[in-house]
Amino acid sequence: MTFDKDAVLKICNKMCQNTLMQTLQIEFIDAGSDFLVAKMPVNSTVHQPMGLLHGGATVALAESVGSAASIMFIDRENEEVRGIEISANHLKSKREGEVYATAKMIHKGRTIHLWEIRIVDEQANLISICKLTNIVLPIKK
Repeated sequence: MTFDKDAVLKICNKMCQNTLMQTLQIEFIDAGSDFLVAKMPVNSTVHQPMGLLHGGATVALAESVGSAASIMFIDRENEEVRGIEISANHLKSKREGEVYATAKMIHKGRTIHLWEIRIVDEQANLISICKLTNIVLPIKK
């Protein structure tokens, strides 16, 4: 089976319409057979009161890219993905610019996907590192 990067990005960006991802201006920008990348602007809309990137916005970015990445590996007609656990370590603060989240698969089982999501800034400084566990469920029809 061949990998179609443009098709994956189109599907992921279309799923963002009318969701939290659209509100946070998350955009999927790169994909490969085992990774997915999204970017999010850092400005006052995602700041905490001290003017820094809010950890919750960072986690929302991580869960968004990790969950979308799992969609690349399922039968979308008959299966769906749910995040069941996420952890985050915030290592560096960010006031403005953009952050980039790259999800890479750690484990791909039939029902459990485990992702590492690295969030970096424009200079590739590590801002946060997250781990996301997704469960693959049959769609109830």
